[in-house]
Amino acid sequence: MRIADVSADAKPLEWHTRMKIAAGAAKGLQYLHEIANPPVIYRDFKASNILIDEDYTAKLSDFGLAKIGPVGDKNHVSTRVMGTYGYCAPEYALTGQLTKMSDVYSFGVVFLEMITGRRAIDTTKPTPEQHLVHWAEPLFKDKSKFVAMADPLLEGKYPMKGLYQALAVAAMCLQEEASIRPLISDVVVALEHLADPKNDDIDRAEQSAPISSSEVAQETAGEGNKEVLDSTSDQESYSFSSREKELNELDVV
Repeated sequence: MRIADVSADAKPLEWHTRMKIAAGAAKGLQYLHEIANPPVIYRDFKASNILIDEDYTAKLSDFGLAKIGPVGDKNHVSTRVMGTYGYCAPEYALTGQLTKMSDVYSFGVVFLEMITGRRAIDTTKPTPEQHLVHWAEPLFKDKSKFVAMADPLLEGKYPMKGLYQALAVAAMCLQEEASIRPLISDVVVALEHLADPKNDDIDRAEQSAPISSSEVAQETAGEGNKEVLDSTSDQESYSFSSREKELNELDVV
C-alpha cells in the first residue's frame, strides 16, 4: 500500500509509526546515495512513491525518473527539470543541477507532511497555506508555534521533545542552501532515535535533570533551528551527526 493511499476513514497513524515509516524511507535513499555503486539520485521522492507493508516497513517505488549520480570530481548532474511540484528542491528547479541534496530536500517535504498531516500542495486551503513549505517557514522560527504544526489527528499523543526534534530535522532538510542540508545517513540516525518509544523515557528523564548553562545555549539554538543553521552556513557541507547529541539534549519548555 502506498502511504498516500491510507484511507481518510482509517485510524490515523500514531506518532512512532510515522517516525518508523520516515526512517525506512530515509534508509531507501541512504542505499541509493551511499551504498549503490554508482550512486543514484531518486529525483522524484514524494509520498505517493513510498510503499508500506502490514508492519509499516517502508520501501521506495517508481524509479522512472532516477538518475545515476555524479562520479569522480563532479558534484552534480545537469538534467532536464522533472519531478513533482511542491517536492522539488529550489536549486534543481532553477538550474537543472541535480545532487543528492535535492533528494534530501524532497525528503524534508514528505517528512513535514507526515508531521503536520498536510499535503505539499493543497489548493483547498487559504492561499497562504496552500504551499506546505512556505506555510512552515515562519513557524520554524518560532518555537511557540511548534505544537500548532503537529497533525491535529494525533490529538496531542506524541512526545513533545520528539516533535521538536522531528521539526528540527525537517527544517534542516528544507534549507534553501543545499550545502547545509544534512546527509541522508545522518537523517536516518536521527529518525531511528525518534521511532523508538524507549527513547521517550530517556528524553523525559533528561528533561527533569538540572539545566546547565551549556544546555540553555542548546535550548536557545533549538528555537526554530535558525541559529544552529546560520552558524554552519559558511561550511562546505553540513553533517547532522555532528549535532545529533545537541538535538537529543534539547529541553522542552
